[in-house]
Amino acid sequence: MNQPRHPFSFPAFRLFWVARLCTTMAQGGMVVVLGWQVYEVARATRSIKEAAFQLGIVGLVQFIPLFLLVLVTGWTADHIDRRVIARLCSVVQLGCALLLGWLNTGHPGAGHGVTLGALFAVAAMFGIVRAFAGPALNALAPDLVPADVLPRAIATNAIASRLGAIIGPASVGFLYDAGPVLPYAVAAGLFTLCLGCLMAIGPVPRSKRNAALNPWQQMIEGVAYVRYHPLILGAISLDLMAVLLGGATALLPVFAHDILMIGPSGLGTLRAAPALGAMLSAFWFSWRPLDRGVGTKMLAAVAVYGVAIVGFGISRWLPLSLLCLTVSGAADMFSVYVRQSLIQLSTPQDMRGRVGAVSSLFISASNELGEAESGFVAALIGPVATVIVGGFGAIAVTMIWSRLFPALRQAHSFDIRPFEPARK
Repeated sequence: MNQPRHPFSFPAFRLFWVARLCTTMAQGGMVVVLGWQVYEVARATRSIKEAAFQLGIVGLVQFIPLFLLVLVTGWTADHIDRRVIARLCSVVQLGCALLLGWLNTGHPGAGHGVTLGALFAVAAMFGIVRAFAGPALNALAPDLVPADVLPRAIATNAIASRLGAIIGPASVGFLYDAGPVLPYAVAAGLFTLCLGCLMAIGPVPRSKRNAALNPWQQMIEGVAYVRYHPLILGAISLDLMAVLLGGATALLPVFAHDILMIGPSGLGTLRAAPALGAMLSAFWFSWRPLDRGVGTKMLAAVAVYGVAIVGFGISRWLPLSLLCLTVSGAADMFSVYVRQSLIQLSTPQDMRGRVGAVSSLFISASNELGEAESGFVAALIGPVATVIVGGFGAIAVTMIWSRLFPALRQAHSFDIRPFEPARK
């Protein structure tokens, strides 16, 4: 009897996919509103550059917890039931949504309502949650499907993430216009549905752990594995540098408010555009998985990402801005698909949590720390110059990494075996 080839053939993966869709929709919507409210509150008393600096702080307070907890979260994902970790993270995010919704009611018991301090505190809590949820969820997905189905499962899972990243940000602006409480109420409902799906996933196989190593040695083992695996190190560091330099996400509130002048609903559209491009790429790979020239194509995709970011920085016409962001999302998804496939297929099952934590640190550094960098640099040279220079930086990184990591350039397919030397 032939084994089913599509990941949706496995009930546990279907539940996981719905949970991922719901949580991404909720997170995407809340991040957009949170960024808008930070900029709006700051802009009431500060200049554009000073308000942009506050957006940088949002990224920084999300990155610091992940940086400090990276060893702990990876070890946790390999030693505690990954389903339990994901469920607890959903509960905490549900609490954050309810808290922000309450603060936006203007109820006397809510004190002064939405303040920068409250928004920064919730952003920091999101950072803590993502530090634990990222490694657990990334390590859980491969446990739900056979290894030969994994590349297609990664692309299918990315569809959920990117679809959620389209629907959440695109709708949240209209919800916010109707009432500032609505986005958080919808997010709370989505987190509740996500929790229900995660609760329905049954037990998954657990791998044997190396009992000869103490917990600290086990934590360090994940870092050492990445350090001595040139393919994984090259893939995740490429994404780190390209998005760190070329990320424009943190500055989208500035473009929506003061450059394109399209308001919160327009901001949602800007945030949804990269996710649309990413989803189109994910659909393609779920139908036609990549199997040749994976390394060189990943490098080319990162270069295209840089070009698209430059185009967005130059544009003053909304359709062109949306097109550039869509292309950047498609190119980024191409890179994510290759990187995740290489990491999952070249990492032993019992180390996926720890390696995933290191990967999450790099991803967070490129996203949250990149947002901080964008905000701080924009405070010095302006938002437009920051985006354009960053796009050219991403292009330069592509050329440099193709030389620094020949193993990445020479990766022709996903037919690779887990790397062993670093485990000695």
